[in-house]
Amino acid sequence: MLVECRLSRIVFRENSDQQYVYLEEKGGGRSFPIVIGFFEAAEIHRKVRGEQALRPLTHDLLRAALEKLGGKLRCIEVSDLRDNTFFAHLVVEQDERMIRIDCRPSDAIALAVAHNAPIAVEESVLTAASGSKTEPPA
Repeated sequence: MLVECRLSRIVFRENSDQQYVYLEEKGGGRSFPIVIGFFEAAEIHRKVRGEQALRPLTHDLLRAALEKLGGKLRCIEVSDLRDNTFFAHLVVEQDERMIRIDCRPSDAIALAVAHNAPIAVEESVLTAASGSKTEPPA
């Protein structure tokens, strides 16, 4: 079962390669962090602020390619958590069919923010991830 979530915050750690994005259950109290790289976090942050890069970056390229090929991002799904690694899918509608495209959660979240698309998390992933107390180090 999928649970609708939202991007609640981005945590930058200046002296670390590990940055954090937090997803939070809509209408509920559960949330969890996903560890991502600096450039991915910066890209998500740029999209949250609605800033445009001077030239298209990778996520902008993918967004344009989806649109040019007649696809529409319907939602993203954080679908699995294995060995402390999250897995995600873009759910794209094209010609009245739904296509799931495997991707990193950071890429999926960046596209969801850019498209204002819903973020969904599998209940089992939300339960497992929100039960852990993974917080960024102080």
